Amino acid sequence: MAFFGAGSVAVAATSPAVTAGVDGPGVVKVTGKLVNRDDTGSAPVAGGTVTVTDASGAKHSATSLADGSFSVEVPFKVGTISIELDETSLPDGVALREGGRNPITRAVSSTLPLTVTFVLGKGDRQTLSWVDQVPQSLFNGLYFGLIISLGALGLSLIFGTTGLTNFAHGEMVTFGALVTYALNVMGADIWLAGLLAAGLAAAFGFAQDRFFWRPIRRRGTSVLAMMIISIGVQFILRNTYQFFTGGRTETYRQYTTPEGHRLGPITFSIRDLVCMAIALVLVVGVTVALRRTRLGRATRAVANNAALAATAGINVDRVIAAVWSVGALLAGTCGLLLGFSQAVKFDLGALQLLVMFAAITVGGLGSVWGAVIGSLLVGTLIEMSTLVIPSELKVAAALFLLIGVLLVRPRGLLGRAERIG
Repeated sequence: MAFFGAGSVAVAATSPAVTAGVDGPGVVKVTGKLVNRDDTGSAPVAGGTVTVTDASGAKHSATSLADGSFSVEVPFKVGTISIELDETSLPDGVALREGGRNPITRAVSSTLPLTVTFVLGKGDRQTLSWVDQVPQSLFNGLYFGLIISLGALGLSLIFGTTGLTNFAHGEMVTFGALVTYALNVMGADIWLAGLLAAGLAAAFGFAQDRFFWRPIRRRGTSVLAMMIISIGVQFILRNTYQFFTGGRTETYRQYTTPEGHRLGPITFSIRDLVCMAIALVLVVGVTVALRRTRLGRATRAVANNAALAATAGINVDRVIAAVWSVGALLAGTCGLLLGFSQAVKFDLGALQLLVMFAAITVGGLGSVWGAVIGSLLVGTLIEMSTLVIPSELKVAAALFLLIGVLLVRPRGLLGRAERIG
């Protein structure tokens, strides 16, 4: 988040590598750099004391080195941490601006990097540390948007072929994360656990369509009624997850505290790059399959006109079953990858459902590339918005984008205009 202050003197403290491990034995690593800026330039601030208060109330301190850098490790616990700069430890002539925020609090439930800024001095109001904050926020937004695009793509495929706005889709995201966690705890390697979870998610999606949604469709149930039914399914699945997990917040047993790497102003881990690569391969693979494979062409035909596709000899039920399987696989993989950057919990997918709906609506309902582009736009806007609004309100930025797009282009960015009546 960017903080605004007055003055020609400023101290910027950034924490670009916050990681979380298992609740209890894991750690959260807070790192940053104190820099004194004035009209003549900038210089590192040594000897500044930064104290991090973890979610249990314990305090952990570190002093900035000659280059201004500091590093604090605290036991991981989901909750809120407080990062405070000791003003009395600053050199003469350097002081926190009156009214500036200190300490600064942050919610810990994600391993994505955080950035905080302390502002010093008096003078004209100015925005500080944008050069440092914007690249990292942009990277975080692209990372989040690419992961969310998997869930949004699955949701868009199901809507395109059946017309169903599936409110239970978020629970498929949760399914992938919970199954991965369970298998990982039982001893399976995290990537093997994720592969099995994705396969089980696909089977779960197929079973949902074969034994639940297909009979409902054959009864001639309206799309509106099916949407209401999906809300009921959402609550049933979510409460089932809560019953078996006890509502606890968990993390995977592997790769929860990856080593951070820096590329200019951006901090990332190899795990982040692997997760982005997996998401990108799946997105490109599905979109290419829709264009080049026989099943893909049949899927597009059913999406355009199911009755006409049936008269052409296409087995509509089989196509829809395949779409449900692929959509559930994408959602399960989305949950698997979200489990790395966010805590695994019974409502993980439900918390992201609104973001996925915003993404496919912005991109265009029923449009495959629209779901992907919408996800990237929404994800980037959510993370970039934390530069000007509290991080607790960042999802509101996606809703403002949704409203703006609907006012200007109701069918979405890549949606097709249709005549009604």
